[in-house]
Amino acid sequence: MFEKGENAWLQRQITLTPRRRGFHLVTSEIEAAIPELADFSVGLANLFLLHTSASLTINENADVDVRTDLETAFSAIAPEKFPYVHTMEGPDDMPAHVKASLLGCSLTIPIARGELVLGTWQGIYLCEHRNRGGARRLVVTLQGLVSDA
Repeated sequence: MFEKGENAWLQRQITLTPRRRGFHLVTSEIEAAIPELADFSVGLANLFLLHTSASLTINENADVDVRTDLETAFSAIAPEKFPYVHTMEGPDDMPAHVKASLLGCSLTIPIARGELVLGTWQGIYLCEHRNRGGARRLVVTLQGLVSDA
């Protein structure tokens, strides 16, 4: 697909499987959707979530208690029982917007030797802030040098 040694770009929209409210590791799902990652010797991957009631973050990938604690903490920061003005889409909608604004909708991750460069205990999370958010769309953009090997 790419010429060896060239500076290449790849952009793809992927759809993550629907999940319930919570913090969900999606590193493997993202990597499986971009097999061309293996062609890049060095570069950057940008992940951009096309939604306003979910977010992306990087955090510990080992202990499942971290996911539970993150959800508990964010629900305390932006509770459903609060005098929000924007309530037409249900009690979980406005708190979802607050949480998404706190965490953000994009990540930039280095690429080295055909892999995303994440720490030993780091994983990419889809943070689903709605009770039932549905499938979430993500634009993945890879930019970098294609491997000579």
